[in-house]
Order: sequence, then C-alpha cells, then structure tokens
Amino acid sequence: MNFLAVIPARYASTRFPGKPLALLGGKPVVQRVYEQVAGVLDDAVVATDDERIRDAVLAFGGKVEMTSPDHRSGTDRCREAYEKVCAREGREYDVVVNVQGDEPFIHPAQIETVKRCFDDPATDISTLVKPFAAADGLAALENPNSPKVVVDAQMRALYFSRSVIPYLRGVPREEWLSRHTYYKHIGLYAFRTEVLRTVTALPQSPLEQAESLEQLRWLENGYRIGVGISELETIGIDTPEDLARAERWLMKNEE
Repeated sequence: MNFLAVIPARYASTRFPGKPLALLGGKPVVQRVYEQVAGVLDDAVVATDDERIRDAVLAFGGKVEMTSPDHRSGTDRCREAYEKVCAREGREYDVVVNVQGDEPFIHPAQIETVKRCFDDPATDISTLVKPFAAADGLAALENPNSPKVVVDAQMRALYFSRSVIPYLRGVPREEWLSRHTYYKHIGLYAFRTEVLRTVTALPQSPLEQAESLEQLRWLENGYRIGVGISELETIGIDTPEDLARAERWLMKNEE
C-alpha cells in the first residue's frame, strides 16, 4: 500500500492567527510537522488556502496545494488536496493520512501505528488513542476539549464523546481512572482514498452536530474506524501559550 500525508494548514485561526508560520525552534510550525511525516510516508503535501503559507512551504522545499477557503473541516481540505495531487502526478494513493498542521511533535511511530490498522482489510478509517494515566487527574478526563473513545474487542471505535465514557456505575468518580482504562483521542486520521471521497460528500449527522465531532458522521454511516494505541504524548499548538510551552519542551529535549 502507498500512503500520502496531507497537512491542512489555515492562516485564519480564532485563537492563534497565523500559527502555521509561528516559529518554533527557529522553524515555522508547519515545517516541523512536514519534517516529522515526510520520511515516514510515501509522500507529503501541505494543503492551505493562504499564499503566505504556500510561500513558506516552498521556501523550505516542501510540497503544497492551494485549496478553497470555504471548507468546513480539515478532512474536506484533505480531499481537495488529494484530488489535485492525483491530477498533477497522474497517480493514485491507497491511503490518505490527515496530519494536523498544528502537531509539530507528531512522532513517526504514531504514523506507523495508524498505517498498521490497514493490515485489516475491513478498516475504512484509522485513528489513534492514548490511555489516560491516573496521574492525569479527573480534570483532564472530564475536559470536554479532549474527546474520549470507546473501542470494541477488535480495536474499532464504538463511539467518540466529549463526555466521560463509559460511566462507571457505583464507583466514585475520583476512582474512575484507577478502575478503568479510558482512551483519549489523538486527532490523527487515515482514510482509504475511496472512503475519503465518500465521507466528505455526506451531510452532517445528528450525533456530529450534537458533539461537534465529525468522526461521529462516519460511524453513523457505518464506516469502520480502526484504532491504534500510542503511549507517546504530543503538544498541539492551539494558542500562543501552547507555542511557549512547546518551545520550552523543545529546548529541554535538545539539550
């Protein structure tokens, strides 16, 4: 199988405008992401709607596709970029991996874990989770900005929620993390290319609208989402404070 990484990168961000171009260790965040995945997959491309990001990617030698500013999600942007790559190169890929443009510490091992989910021919889409540790605390578990995932015996997703799932009946909440393995969703997705084409054409579903989680649209329409487990922690860049924290982490680990 051959794999293409598509890295959606928008300039307009409510909490951190221009974050793909913010410098982290002297390099733009989008360059950090690109370098993490370019050597692991067969090819990589940045998908953007902003010429400043396009120019920055070309400046560091990366590949880039200009996409519409009107996409509802990064998945939609990935689909357009993929179609343009296929038209330009005259070839198809088996799987498209959607790597968030604000994840400069995504690890090659995490990419490999997502790839291995497709060893199962029944897998339509794959994603990653990380077990919550008891040390994370109840506040982390209950954070609605950190979606939780429940899986079946074949490590396929049953449901994603901003609520804590499952609910442990008869167990004090402060003991939940020590009595059950809860999974935190890591927003890395991979799609068989024919699946990417179909899911982006689907209308928003009731569960997706309720939780504001697009992966629920895929589950509601019967797609099978394989789930890989990663013990690695990443630092997403959503705010300037996240960038400062990432800079400190980078300096500490490069000493």
